[in-house]
Amino acid sequence: MRIERVSEILQRAYAEGRDFLFEHEAKELCRLYDLPVTKGRVVRSEEEAVKAAEEVGFPVVLKIVSPQILHKSDVGGVVLNVKDAQGVREAYEGILNNVKKRRPDAEIEGIYVQEMAPSSTEVIVGATKDPTFGPTIMFGLGGIFVEILKDVSFRLIPITRDDAVEMIHEIRSYKILEGARGMPKADEGALVDILLNTSRMVSECPEIKELDMNPILVYEKGAKIVDARVILEEKK
Repeated sequence: MRIERVSEILQRAYAEGRDFLFEHEAKELCRLYDLPVTKGRVVRSEEEAVKAAEEVGFPVVLKIVSPQILHKSDVGGVVLNVKDAQGVREAYEGILNNVKKRRPDAEIEGIYVQEMAPSSTEVIVGATKDPTFGPTIMFGLGGIFVEILKDVSFRLIPITRDDAVEMIHEIRSYKILEGARGMPKADEGALVDILLNTSRMVSECPEIKELDMNPILVYEKGAKIVDARVILEEKK
């Protein structure tokens, strides 16, 4: 069942001439590999958006879905922390207006309504294909830290549970995950599972060229993948 659904997601992107997955497709792919992504769905009207928000549970985030728009915030295509039905209606209309003004050429597939995960320590998990060694997996602190500190660890895929634990422990800022300076202690077991399941997903899906899950919010119990980006290999 999983193999068939994974194939459907990937083949739809190729059929539409895309070398990437929409965020909701990337998250569905992750979900199929037991990765803890935020709940959400794509809607195409204000009424659907309100219904989806009520199903997901407030507060929610609304994001534009368009093949021409990969950096959604650059065009005003994201509204965070929407707390009620009226806010959903205003956010929905506002996003469409922003996109029409700033990217009038963009095809709009819909609006993605997703749960707003509570803030916490942010980490990143990514994967890419090294031209010499093949698929590699990366772990580090997420958000702005990954860009400023570049404090990350790498392993070749596939990884073992011991590899996953070592990746987490060897970053210089591991003490933050241990709960330094009043930060909540991170659920290390949840992070290990995310690394192992990501390794399995990339191993079983050779179509994945790049994977970026950032931020992943890690709590004292559990974690939530807030954003996921997948770039595909060119169709042969």
